[in-house]
Amino acid sequence: MAEKGVLTGVSVGPGDPDLMTLAAVKAIQAADVIATPNIGHKRQTALSIAQEYVGDKELLDCSTPMTRDESVRNAAYAENARKICEVLDTGRNVAYLCLGDIGVYASYAPVHEHVIAAGYEAVIVPGVTSFSATAARLGTVLCEGDERLLITPVMAGDVDEILDVKANKVFMKSWREVLDLRDKLEARGQLEHASMVANCGLPDEKVFPRLADVTADDADYFSVVIVKEEHASRGNSAS
Repeated sequence: MAEKGVLTGVSVGPGDPDLMTLAAVKAIQAADVIATPNIGHKRQTALSIAQEYVGDKELLDCSTPMTRDESVRNAAYAENARKICEVLDTGRNVAYLCLGDIGVYASYAPVHEHVIAAGYEAVIVPGVTSFSATAARLGTVLCEGDERLLITPVMAGDVDEILDVKANKVFMKSWREVLDLRDKLEARGQLEHASMVANCGLPDEKVFPRLADVTADDADYFSVVIVKEEHASRGNSAS
């Protein structure tokens, strides 16, 4: 009986292939099969970032529906894990590609847990986060000295409560809520300290040193908004 393969969750960074780590490249090259999350609409961003290193390796499509219906998401994760375990049973290693860093709001975590629970070995390769890349693209830093940093999806919890926290803030996955977030920041006098990058590092990247300039057509699912406390605000060098 063949020895079971190993699953590696591979963080491929936020969009620019140059931001992939050497560890990520090596993991992809060492894998026999590449698992690729698919959010629908034929958009497989993680695969497009890593394509140079994937080559003609066998692909395993993993449906990853972008829905707030937890039961639908959980069913998809369980099915993806089942398909991966079938491959591991043949002794082949699988690399599961994931945008940004797997440790930050990634859809890979439930799959990893299912595979571990089923008795297989699974490891994780970390990567560059979307908000780190966004800050760099805006020519700013996320925090320094004794400043605090708060990171949250816009759709999670009460945005008003989050805005009351004294900290530099990162709002991930802003998308449809970005105009509402902009209005709330304006009402609090914080809008001038807010910036956004949509699709950072991808071909359709859009950079907004001023969130005030963002329209409904500018936001995307992969939009990151950075809001600085007034005392921490710095001049942006992005153009």
